[in-house]
Amino acid sequence: MDETRRKLTTIFCADVQDYTRLMGADEEGTLATLKRCREAMGRLIESHGGRVVNTWGDGLIADFPSVVEAVRAAVDTQNELAGFNARRPSDGRMLFRIGINLGDVIVEGEDIYGDGVNIAARLQGSAAPGGIVISSTVYDQVRNKVAVGFEFLGPLMVKNVEEGVPSYAVRIGEGSDEAPPSERPAFARPPQPAAFMTEPRPAPQRRRSFAVLGVVAAVLVGINLLTWDGVFWARFPLLVFAVLAALVWNRDQTRFNRRIATLAILSLGIIGINVLTWSGTFWAVWPILGFAAVIGLRWSMRR
Repeated sequence: MDETRRKLTTIFCADVQDYTRLMGADEEGTLATLKRCREAMGRLIESHGGRVVNTWGDGLIADFPSVVEAVRAAVDTQNELAGFNARRPSDGRMLFRIGINLGDVIVEGEDIYGDGVNIAARLQGSAAPGGIVISSTVYDQVRNKVAVGFEFLGPLMVKNVEEGVPSYAVRIGEGSDEAPPSERPAFARPPQPAAFMTEPRPAPQRRRSFAVLGVVAAVLVGINLLTWDGVFWARFPLLVFAVLAALVWNRDQTRFNRRIATLAILSLGIIGINVLTWSGTFWAVWPILGFAAVIGLRWSMRR
């Protein structure tokens, strides 16, 4: 039997609004969309240090060691899904509701149980489509650490919990300054559209890095051509710059797992060195085989 223990963790629950209606209208299309959305959600959860505990039907549960990262993962998820839904007909949009709670749970193997999980599920059920609702225990930890606003929703009654659980809706795309409870609207505003599973627009610092690498590469090529003696020696620093540019891009991208992408970039760099110094032997196969083994292990652990 799996060992039973307890731990304090942040529980993240999500499900799809009107999933039954979507399935009734288009089973295969809905399942394909659910898979796509769930893969994006899993990627964002992992990028914020979380772990997908279980999935069932249209639901998903994850846990996070960090309360702040759990809320950030939820905000990123709703922003990304909002961009995806903005390009779909109104009756075919897949809107997730997310609930987050910080609580003590029972751990059995890979699963978690207890009131902490039940509260997160109840918070999820009270969220607006495309929205996020958090418990007061989460709010106390993130109110000054995440660039979002909050709306106090009052106590939420939960089965087997004597007192109501104070809850807050997350206002995505707004500052963290709060209005008094009497001035707060009843529901959270829907998340602002963002790109779905596409590369984010480069930050200014990253654009500057690309510009510097491009200028230096152009200067080296110019020097090589002006001092031409039959050897294009600039190909080696150009390869280095290409690898560095790819690593800079990988540092901020969210489309792929960053560790796996790093190994892939280094593999391409090694292939480039092998090609540029070709002597009839493809020696790069050995380090690439090692990288492939590491990537395979990472992939299997994610699955």
